[in-house]
Amino acid sequence: MFPRRRFLLSSLALAAAESLPASILRGEAPEPKSLPAWAPGVLEIHQIATNRGNSALLILPDGTTLMIDAGAIYGSTPYLSDPLPSAQHRPGEWIGRYAKRRLQAAGLASIDTFLLTHLHGDHLGYLAPECPTSPDGAYRLTGVSDVAAIVPIQRFVDRAWPDYTYPSPADADFQKNYRAFLKTQSSAGKTVERFRPGVKDQFTLQRNAAAYPSFEIRNLIANGEVWTGKGEQTRRLFPELSTLKAADYPAENPCSCGIRLRYGKFGYYTGGDLTSDTNYGRDPWRDSESPAAEVCGPVSVAVSNHHGYFNANGDRYVRALQPKVFVIPTWDSAHPTVNVLNTLYSRAIYPGPRDVFATGIKQENRIANKKTDDLKSRAGHIVTRVEPGGETFSVHILSNTDETDMVTASFGPYTS
Repeated sequence: MFPRRRFLLSSLALAAAESLPASILRGEAPEPKSLPAWAPGVLEIHQIATNRGNSALLILPDGTTLMIDAGAIYGSTPYLSDPLPSAQHRPGEWIGRYAKRRLQAAGLASIDTFLLTHLHGDHLGYLAPECPTSPDGAYRLTGVSDVAAIVPIQRFVDRAWPDYTYPSPADADFQKNYRAFLKTQSSAGKTVERFRPGVKDQFTLQRNAAAYPSFEIRNLIANGEVWTGKGEQTRRLFPELSTLKAADYPAENPCSCGIRLRYGKFGYYTGGDLTSDTNYGRDPWRDSESPAAEVCGPVSVAVSNHHGYFNANGDRYVRALQPKVFVIPTWDSAHPTVNVLNTLYSRAIYPGPRDVFATGIKQENRIANKKTDDLKSRAGHIVTRVEPGGETFSVHILSNTDETDMVTASFGPYTS
């Protein structure tokens, strides 16, 4: 008879190897617990789950803070998930409240930089009748402007400042609202900048950089201009607009900003809504996802491009990044699609183990896409916590049905 003690130890070892909580393997429900507060040397990456847009909060090793996107989608359709924690607040308010809690727990009070990957409402905030006017009457509160009303933001970076004309004028109502918001921020002394592909000095540690020499954020791509991997040199992927008909101009998604973060051996990739669609091979230049991933190289954690939609996350992207963890920001019945999950999990592309986490999966998707059964999480905030020095990291799922931020599951530790 196999000794009980040896069986339990084997179970725990298997749990670590498979990145599954041991309590789940024993058939027990994990006891809710709180995420430890950030401490100097720790890197935290919070993929915030409101079910109504994309947003991530990063607390860097020296306490510098970075938010990437703050989307807000309104209304109700058969395709959209219900807003969480509830419809009591707008999505941007929920993002701001979450960020404020995590910053206060870390002894911090503001967001140093907001990076907008591209000019879509699920990343910056759409407009709806319930969006009130700002106190000065210059813009309406939604998405990032809702966040800024709750947590001060010191600097703003996007792909299009200051003219917002490439490849076409950003004149949708929500884009004009965002531009009006930035104008007031600039007038108030806040910094607004254009994203600079190829550089590694636009997003730096601001409090104690000398203590963490292995930390770096490299700008990979924006507007189809991608880093070459040499110095700060870049190359253009997109043709000159003068050679294209207006109907064939690059779309907004492939113009997204992408970055690579490194902390010791730990690597992190995020690229907004970069896509790999080429019009069935007619326009190879439309694939901005693959060149960005290939110049990025292998990472520990990768955010799935375009929410796991069918026109992104191709085999070149997966082969180049080869992460141990994929994170998919989701809220639609088509997030993620069958082909994407098959690609993310494919051992033919790379043989190593990988875990895939999603912020929310609609039941309709689970019925049509059985591969969602393989996901390590299907609901909740996804927090990647990297230990000082970057040698190891873990992933924690926090409840998004309320504001307790209780940990519902933990995975790892993973080796960077």
